[in-house]
Amino acid sequence: MTLTRWRNIPTTGLMFVALAAMWGTSFVAIEVGLEFFPTLTYAALRYELAGLVMLGYAFVSTDRWYPKDRDELLMTAISAVFIIAAYHALLYLGQNYVPGAIASIIISLSPILTAAFAGIVLSNRSLGKTGIAGLVAGFAGVVVVANPDTGILGSSQAMGIALIFLGAVSFALGSVLTRPLRTDLPVQSIQAWTMFGGGVILHVAGLARGESMAAIHWTPEGIAAFLYLTIVSGAVAFLLYFELLDRLGPTELNLIGYLEPVVAALMSWVLLGHLVSQSTLVGFVAIFVGFALIKKDALLSFVGVVRRRVAV
Repeated sequence: MTLTRWRNIPTTGLMFVALAAMWGTSFVAIEVGLEFFPTLTYAALRYELAGLVMLGYAFVSTDRWYPKDRDELLMTAISAVFIIAAYHALLYLGQNYVPGAIASIIISLSPILTAAFAGIVLSNRSLGKTGIAGLVAGFAGVVVVANPDTGILGSSQAMGIALIFLGAVSFALGSVLTRPLRTDLPVQSIQAWTMFGGGVILHVAGLARGESMAAIHWTPEGIAAFLYLTIVSGAVAFLLYFELLDRLGPTELNLIGYLEPVVAALMSWVLLGHLVSQSTLVGFVAIFVGFALIKKDALLSFVGVVRRRVAV
């Protein structure tokens, strides 16, 4: 069977669901592991180890495993600071106060924020009226998730929601800042150095907060959560991500962010007994509507492609 025919069979859908499951369950694994690891040290160790694994993979599978010119170094540095270090520091700190299922819904705002920042930072892009409506819907969804009528805005959970929202902002900003950069460095190599560099930054930040490796409780549950995050939700998931990015493109792959909260909510209920409220579900739907409004042209094109493949 040729490579082209292989890519036309339904393995893409299976890989998409598998990646959503790996990343959706990562929010639950973070929640579990935070009981046994200092917050930033937990994130740091995850990405330092995952980065080393990915560096080994890049070394044996690509023609170049290290950055060498200005754009490559800048892309790696921006990604390490915004997409790994700042994003995960804020996410992990926020998940000290917010269940993983709610965290995953707030993070699903990232594609909307990315489109908004692209309109601000990249002068050749504009959201337009529909895009602005999508942005408003996304923010409204976060407000509904926060559920201000319950008095949450004065609680520690409000702090957690704010931190996770800022994490989504950091991720989106980092994604936009790297777009103008041009590089021939394989994506596996970029991701490897991004992970490892971000992990080192997180480790320094953890030390600055007074965190210590001695504070880690090496329990079976904590070790299992850490290994799952590092190997399954880290290295293996990103290998799937690279393949799906090649098959689907970035717009279609962004849809995975709206399957992750479903997985996170289901696993939070099964493993931790957490239930998602109706208002949280409404907020999630509003965020998805916001994404659909901003990306409607790309989504309509994607639906057309799917229909043609089904017809064939």
